[in-house]
Amino acid sequence: MASKRDYYEVIGVDRGASQDDIKKAYRKLAVKFHPDKNPGDSSAEEKFKELGEAYDVLMDSQKRAAYDQYGHAAFAQGGGGGRGAASGEGFHDPFDIFRDVFGGGGAGGGGGGGIFEQFFGGAQGGGGGRGNSQRGADLRYDLQITLEEVASGVERELEVNKLGTCGGCKGTGAEDGSKTTTCTTCQGRGQVTRSSGFFQVRQTCNRCTGTGQIVMRPCRKCGGEGRLMSPSRIKLKIPPGIEEGSRLRSGGNGEAGVRGATAGDLYVMIHLKEHGMFERSEENLFCEVPVAFTTAALGGEITVPTLGGRALLKIPSGTQSGTAFKLRGNGLPVLNSSQKGDLIIRVVVEVPSRLNSEQRKKLEELAELMGDDNTPMYRSFFEKARAFFG
Repeated sequence: MASKRDYYEVIGVDRGASQDDIKKAYRKLAVKFHPDKNPGDSSAEEKFKELGEAYDVLMDSQKRAAYDQYGHAAFAQGGGGGRGAASGEGFHDPFDIFRDVFGGGGAGGGGGGGIFEQFFGGAQGGGGGRGNSQRGADLRYDLQITLEEVASGVERELEVNKLGTCGGCKGTGAEDGSKTTTCTTCQGRGQVTRSSGFFQVRQTCNRCTGTGQIVMRPCRKCGGEGRLMSPSRIKLKIPPGIEEGSRLRSGGNGEAGVRGATAGDLYVMIHLKEHGMFERSEENLFCEVPVAFTTAALGGEITVPTLGGRALLKIPSGTQSGTAFKLRGNGLPVLNSSQKGDLIIRVVVEVPSRLNSEQRKKLEELAELMGDDNTPMYRSFFEKARAFFG
């Protein structure tokens, strides 16, 4: 099996790169390897997934710190820094490496507080095993949206197949009428304390799996766990101006916890679909528009596309191919702001590919009349060429 590439190498930044540098480098490569731009190219698809995995780790300060210290080993047991997709693969908590050493549990549902939690309060803000030790796993969902949706903002409904609350027992894990008793091993605490030399180590109780309760008659549908795999529909509001690679958190919409414990969160990664007309650079849009050479020479008005419809653009006489015009406020909204970017129109002067005899005759007459006086760029180029060749 091939070894994983260094995440910094994948994104093309050095280890001291800022989050802005990482975001810019990621955005550039994500556009290059996006599946829409490389249909049927499995190599590009793998690179795109690899980019997403690296970005997810390096843009999270805790995951990045763990990766800088331990490399890929920091995520070896949990499936990486969130490479999962809509399939419902859970996120790995980088601080599990400490829990593995000192007897604690993972973020996605197994284990109570070890020494790490005793000293620092736990990675999820709780010291006790009940409620936190069986917390549901966080999930990742990759969502593609259009430029039009970026411009206006949109509410999307996502369908996620995940471990949800069991309808048979409503998450309790017990059959109707069944009683629960306090676990005698941990006395209802969900954790047991063991001595290890000079240390006292707290671990998840194996008998009740951290819940503190023993179910007398487990639910037949879920086997007493309180959750089952099922499709779930989740509504998500996407704000105007959101950028490629942004991550939105939908609290409590990850996997359900064991027997009513806290649910995990759903993290939605935003990807931008390729547009047939416009290219994006932050809040600005770019578009190339062909212009007839007669309009470029004589001047006039042309109709240009915008995300909101059409607009008229004045073309001054003598406009050269490649000239850029700015339509202010016709770009994308700036995230969490009332400001908007601009639309940059780059004109490409189009030369007719076929001429009839009359058109050719008129152009030849025009060429004779113009001479070199109206071609300053042409004259300047050949003056430089003569100087260059001596």
